[in-house]
Amino acid sequence: MNDTLVTLVGNAATSVEYRETATGGVARFRLAVTPRRFDRQKNAWVDGHSSFYTVWAWRTLGLNLASSVAVGEPLLVHGRLRVRDEDQDGQRRFSADVEAIAVGHDLTRGTSAFRRVVKADPSLTDPLKDPAGEAGSPTSRARTSAPPPAPTPTPAWTGTGGAGVVAAGDGAAGATAGGAGESPGERRGTAPANPPAVAAAAS
Repeated sequence: MNDTLVTLVGNAATSVEYRETATGGVARFRLAVTPRRFDRQKNAWVDGHSSFYTVWAWRTLGLNLASSVAVGEPLLVHGRLRVRDEDQDGQRRFSADVEAIAVGHDLTRGTSAFRRVVKADPSLTDPLKDPAGEAGSPTSRARTSAPPPAPTPTPAWTGTGGAGVVAAGDGAAGATAGGAGESPGERRGTAPANPPAVAAAAS
């Protein structure tokens, strides 16, 4: 095949979108390539005009991309160049896509830690969240399992008629869940002799 192979050095301009299809998983993101040149008048390096490419990655590469790349990270993309010529609203538009063969971080601008994917551990291929919606640094790769839910205290007794529930044990802290009338200073885990619902019914 007469494929045009290119190697691009740039930054991830968008987050990686991953979805499952009938032929396997596919990932897509936009790569910004900005050349730098030395301006003799300013005596400094300046950025040139940025070019944007849509990068596509299939199956395992796409899944690994979704769990490894965040917006703004420097990348090297090697793949097949596809240039599309479309007519939209009477205007001729060109767009460039790259079918990725390999993608990696640009180590001239930072460090990266490689982790071999173990199929038995799905957490290694969980897609990254959008940096705008996740807490902490968007470049963090640490994944921690969610803490187990706190055990629900066993009620000592349950009142009727909206009187509320008093929970036994230290976790209840002597408070009532429906305004049953018990103050924090009373003994915890001890049900009153006459629950409020029973006293109300008796009166």
